[in-house]
Amino acid sequence: MRRHLLLAAVVLALASPALASSTIVLVNNNAPGVGLNDPTPVAPVGGNPGTTLGQQRLNVFQRAADLWAAELDSPITITVLASMEPLACTATTATLGSAGARFIFSDFGSVSSFYPGAEFPNVWYGSALASRRAGVDILSLIPAAPAGTPPNTDIRARFNSEIGKPGCLTGSFWYYGLDTNAPAGQNNLLVVLLHEIAHGLGFQQFSNISSGAQIAGLGDIYAQHLLDTSIGRTWNQMTDAQRAASAINSRNLVWDGITVGSDLPSVMTRGRPLMRVNPPAGIAGNYDLGTASFGPALNGSGVSGGVVLGLDAANAAGPSTTDGCTALTNAAAVIGKIALLDRGTCGFIVKVKNAQDAGAIAVLIADNVAGSPPAGLGGADPTIVIPSGRITQPVGNLVKANLAGGVNVTMLLDLAKYSAADDAGRPFVYNPNPTIAGSSISHWDTAATPNLLMEPNINTDLTLKVKPPDDLTLSLLRDIGWYADADDDGLADNLDACDASDLRGTIYIDGVNTAIANLMFSNGCTMADEIANAGAAAGNHGQFVSAVSALGNSWKGDIITNQEHAVLVKTAAHSSIGH
Repeated sequence: MRRHLLLAAVVLALASPALASSTIVLVNNNAPGVGLNDPTPVAPVGGNPGTTLGQQRLNVFQRAADLWAAELDSPITITVLASMEPLACTATTATLGSAGARFIFSDFGSVSSFYPGAEFPNVWYGSALASRRAGVDILSLIPAAPAGTPPNTDIRARFNSEIGKPGCLTGSFWYYGLDTNAPAGQNNLLVVLLHEIAHGLGFQQFSNISSGAQIAGLGDIYAQHLLDTSIGRTWNQMTDAQRAASAINSRNLVWDGITVGSDLPSVMTRGRPLMRVNPPAGIAGNYDLGTASFGPALNGSGVSGGVVLGLDAANAAGPSTTDGCTALTNAAAVIGKIALLDRGTCGFIVKVKNAQDAGAIAVLIADNVAGSPPAGLGGADPTIVIPSGRITQPVGNLVKANLAGGVNVTMLLDLAKYSAADDAGRPFVYNPNPTIAGSSISHWDTAATPNLLMEPNINTDLTLKVKPPDDLTLSLLRDIGWYADADDDGLADNLDACDASDLRGTIYIDGVNTAIANLMFSNGCTMADEIANAGAAAGNHGQFVSAVSALGNSWKGDIITNQEHAVLVKTAAHSSIGH
């Protein structure tokens, strides 16, 4: 849906006092008795006073909306069509929730010169951001929803009502507290809501990740900042084929926004997991390494050694002679070396423990299917005391092809690099090969340390903070156009000489309404601001009255009449300012 908007100009200040932040309103889309209206009695939990399941859910939804509203500046109400309903799940995996923009707009104007409108032509914006930049509720300019259907809203948000029930992450229920104290094994709904609402606010792209096709041939504001470092183009500059290739060009797709780039050093730690091939020269270099959740963590010094292919029996425990599912048969060759094993059949901790028992100083596990980047190694075993990591199938094959001539590697955290950013400090966008619907591109890379809110999986150590030094979500939203505007006058704070303007429709002096229109100047200051500044600078009452008279003289003719000038001076003279 492409809309070209040319909006009427407005020169009066807003008719109400300036308010920081924004308002996010929830529209309950559940039928009576289910989802957000579920009457099942429950006990209050984690600061949530609700006594029915539906009320607790609504309280969490509202808390997430309030947290985001406090971070964004917009005079236009943001609306979210919300529900809890059955979504895809199995006993061990589930879609926790999903959210995104319901309407998109391009090439829109603004209500006045103070609001910037669209930053780029021929680029889609979600309606919440488009309205913020236009200074008007853009949804009010399109036809209303048909009778009997949900109203037009900026965001659609669905969350899984079945979580924890048999067959849907069995036993792993939602936590409805308003804090981050979810018990082990429970899913914090508040954190998931913060994540999903961010998608609806603009942390999403709109192209088809398989074909690269754009909606109506237009790019989007998120894709404007997706830079493929292999070809030096952003997604909005690419052909469909180039976008499709970039979507699986793992760890070569970065975010090039200025705000994120500036904020990243205060959020992301240094230390990128790598396997560094020393000799042979033909394959020397750095290769991505997935880290293990067990055993000692990698460090800056790393562990170095020759690589030996671990061999074991092919049997019911593992059909391959290189899967390490049973005791290694070439322990004499493995001792003091880094064992290379193949993924498959048995768990990672079994493989690493067998290599450790054979005397290996570390373990590399090569994937048995194509794909990138290498995922981590899951599991837990306190008896494992050697480091391990995972490499992709192509990298594993490359190492194997060179073993006859000797391969020496170092497994380390490269402290010269950020955990999930390129050498220029631009964070990686999540683009695994193969693509993952609902996850690829519209998230940060999973290697980020500490964990970030907008990674594709919700981590248990996340906070409720969305900005530096804790997170980069707000930073990205700044890059796509959610600019800071503390007084909601439309002019960005960095351009506004009065970022806490008095935006009442008429000029007040010491609480007295002069009934004179309170206009705003191009520098972001209103007439009332100029009078207030004069009062702050005056050394006494007489100086204040004189300053108001001088301001009035400068406004006479073009802005106010002689009679209005007299009202200003009289009101100032009767005020207590400067006494």
